[in-house]
Amino acid sequence: MQITDLNTVTERKIISISNKRQVTIPQKYFEALGFNNEAECVLQANGIMIRPLRDNTGYFSEQILADLIAEGFGGDDLLEKFKERSRAIRPAVIKLLEETDAYAKSGEGRISMNELFGSEDE
Repeated sequence: MQITDLNTVTERKIISISNKRQVTIPQKYFEALGFNNEAECVLQANGIMIRPLRDNTGYFSEQILADLIAEGFGGDDLLEKFKERSRAIRPAVIKLLEETDAYAKSGEGRISMNELFGSEDE
């Protein structure tokens, strides 16, 4: 299997669905995409996409740590606050996407970045 573009299908395989609605990801796909013990299942208009669940905190880790240090956290407190804020990223992004989708579907037109995401000062 060769992946040249995330939207390009280069291999297709029929898989079965168990009585419990379970599927098995073919090993070759599992290894090629770097699956671990969790997957994200996304309902789309014409199907379901199953992809590896990625730890999205890496992108934000540096900023989270900088903020926590600036707030005076250190040692075990720093670690606990970091975990807490890291867990909050995914729900916040999901909520943001839902709000953005709802606004886009409302047909109200364009808005500024500050109106959509809020200002950095908030």
